Amino acid sequence: MRNTLFNALVLTSALVAIPANAQIATPPPADDVPAGEEIVVVGTRAQGRTVAESPVPVDVITGDALVNAGYTETNKLLNQLVPSFNFPQPSITDGTDVVRPATLRGLSPDQTLVLVNGKRRHSTSLLNANGSVGRGSSAVDLNTIPSLAIERIDVLRDGASSQYGSDAIAGVINVQLKRREGGRATMTYGKYVTTMDGVGQVSGIATQTNGQPQVRADGTYVLNETGDDRDVRDGRTVTFAANMGLPVGESGYLNLTGEYRDREPTNRAGFDPRRNYPLQANGTVDSREFTYDRVNHRYGDAKTTDFNFFLNGGVDLGASSELYVFGSYGIRDGESAAFYRRASGRDTNSNIQDLRDCTFTGTVCTPFYADGFLPLITSQMEDFAAAVGVKGDLGGFAYDLSYVYGTNAFDFRIENSFNASYGPQSQRAFKAGGTRFGQQTVNLDLQRDLSVGFLSDLSLALGGEYRNENYKILAGELQSYAAGPFAFSNGAAAGSQGFPGFSPNSAVDASRDSIAGYVELDGKFSDAFNVVAAGRFEHFSDFGNTVNGKVAARFAPTPWIAARGSISTGFRAPSLAQQFFSSFATQNIGGTLVEIGTFRVGDPVARALGSRQLEAEKSLNIGGGLTLTPLRGLTLTADYYNIKINDRVILSENLQGAAVVAVLRGAGIQDITSARFFINGIDTRTQGVEVVGTYRVPDLGIGSVTLTAGYNYNQTDITDRSTLSAIPGVTLFGRQESLRLTQGQPRSKINLGADWSQGIFGLTARTNRYGNTLSPGGAVATDVVLTPKWLTDLELRATPGQFELAIGANNLFDVYPTRNPILGAAAINNYFIPYSSFSPFGFNGRYLYARAGVKF
Repeated sequence: MRNTLFNALVLTSALVAIPANAQIATPPPADDVPAGEEIVVVGTRAQGRTVAESPVPVDVITGDALVNAGYTETNKLLNQLVPSFNFPQPSITDGTDVVRPATLRGLSPDQTLVLVNGKRRHSTSLLNANGSVGRGSSAVDLNTIPSLAIERIDVLRDGASSQYGSDAIAGVINVQLKRREGGRATMTYGKYVTTMDGVGQVSGIATQTNGQPQVRADGTYVLNETGDDRDVRDGRTVTFAANMGLPVGESGYLNLTGEYRDREPTNRAGFDPRRNYPLQANGTVDSREFTYDRVNHRYGDAKTTDFNFFLNGGVDLGASSELYVFGSYGIRDGESAAFYRRASGRDTNSNIQDLRDCTFTGTVCTPFYADGFLPLITSQMEDFAAAVGVKGDLGGFAYDLSYVYGTNAFDFRIENSFNASYGPQSQRAFKAGGTRFGQQTVNLDLQRDLSVGFLSDLSLALGGEYRNENYKILAGELQSYAAGPFAFSNGAAAGSQGFPGFSPNSAVDASRDSIAGYVELDGKFSDAFNVVAAGRFEHFSDFGNTVNGKVAARFAPTPWIAARGSISTGFRAPSLAQQFFSSFATQNIGGTLVEIGTFRVGDPVARALGSRQLEAEKSLNIGGGLTLTPLRGLTLTADYYNIKINDRVILSENLQGAAVVAVLRGAGIQDITSARFFINGIDTRTQGVEVVGTYRVPDLGIGSVTLTAGYNYNQTDITDRSTLSAIPGVTLFGRQESLRLTQGQPRSKINLGADWSQGIFGLTARTNRYGNTLSPGGAVATDVVLTPKWLTDLELRATPGQFELAIGANNLFDVYPTRNPILGAAAINNYFIPYSSFSPFGFNGRYLYARAGVKF
């Protein structure tokens, strides 16, 4: 498959090389335009609107802002630059460790539409099914787009479903690729040099006078701490990237970008004080406890190796039209860890706690791994996209006809693992199956300026879209999911440890189509007042029709102050993954093998419990604010937003208990005792305020200075909940998941930045404050409030001639999130999982880096 996709890119680049005679006009880079005067390409299809003139809030992130940092992941960079953007970095969440979702305005990752060059980008095929921000969603992976390939990023912070279709409830992120000539190559090297706040270094087990360990009331060992926090040096990351823009004939352009990134894992696990080995026959501890490495988990960034290639090209076809193509190919190999399995899976009373590491002789359990084991989830993601289109002028209309294809594959392989139900015949590594998502989109967009007497300017835009989507789950090999003989005789757990493979019952190949038409009017009654109105009809083959509309207006009584506001309806179509994902684990309950897990919506089990065909999420967005441009180069905006979403698609709790079993038995289902599934389960309201300021300081003889500031306050509430008529009183969406949705992202965020350059020297300083975030536990006593933290980044640069040298630090002052409190038996994992995955800035500490580059 990789060879086929690579050949397709080669053919695409050959297509761009067709010669032509007319010259294509290239817009000035956003880096060279004063703040507020950048031309916007989202929010309206009228030509020539600037950021300051936009009736809805739009942020423009320049390409230079993305490369003047140590991080080379686009999501991490946006987290530093956009106040309403959130990018937590979870761990021990299966594939989500490798493809981490981001959010805008505190909403779900799949409620933000991502465009590349104005065209819809496909999402990943991975469904985030674990307890992370974005649980139950599949998102676009912005980290597949190298920062060096990006000319600028436009972030539309307003509902835009009536203009762009499904997913644009929170807003739109449009990535514009470079097309300029010239080149740049960089190498960045960095690693974490950090001291783990609140995690003491340990020298061994504290002992009693008889040489036996001191044991706490919760059954864990008391460990000897040295008095110093644990120092760590890890996460070495090397990134090679190159961008080259070439002329093609007299009028064409071809811009190529390649990026290779190799990132070693980080580990911020604490010391595990639990007993690892069974007690001896006389009740004493195994001597190996005293030499055992108690940093047995891997909690942090996954090990990843990325290669991404982007192409952007075009050529004039005569005097009034242009052929364009762009595309990408990327692969990512990842390795993350599951929870550690202690030897024999025995608890502190030497009773069998679980049967994950047993091989049996009769009823005698012998560890398969003598010292316990850490299952590793290795993954391979392959991502491909290609777009071809023609745009120009015809019959008074500016037209754009395009075809875009995108596909994503994600495969799991589980290593250093074990299927206990197969005992000594178990494999140690398993191909666990994978997921696929493909998307084809055809768009025709038309725009023209009309002359209407009472309007100084009127833009009419209209168009249509056809989209086809396909989703697949591929089954893993037999032992990755199957129940072997010891599941029957001893109740041993089935499937590969750490991540059970997809069974043939989960395999699926589902598709759907949609067609849409839209119309948009942007009229200026005068230089002081303009109105945008849009409407869209869309039909989906799986759930039917939806109609959405929007009105936005801007009034500027003076040239330097303006009021703006918008009201719109929106929608998000339930994804194919939400409709057709299923995954099971087989367990022996009361001598009967049962499957537990996630059932697709149409499965008889889910239907019996009250599932129904998913409907589109529906939103009402209201926003309003002010823009101020009192000085050239200074832009200030303040906006309020209120987003009401009905029928949000959620992944239910694992429904179980006597009432659930009774319903299933009544439906003739004998081998299932619990289930979860997707459902339109809640209504929410999200309110917030965003303030953004940019100032390019006039030349005062101290060099070029740009100052930026941003503030976001965000609050989400659940306003209504669905119930299941088949099981009155059952909790469909529980306390922990509710709090993750409403309080699992920072309530407030501040971004401050300064860029300075003088001659060959430059400096970038950024500091970000992340407000209160809740890491919810199973009960109030185990909730953790992550208190506000400031993180500061600093980079110094020198650019002698065509060369660039830079050194810097991200999280210069080595700030960590609030440590998970030690609560004993109430939250035993807090001993060795010291920081919450809900931290909005991760938990890796200080990152030091150096970068060398050359321009040509």
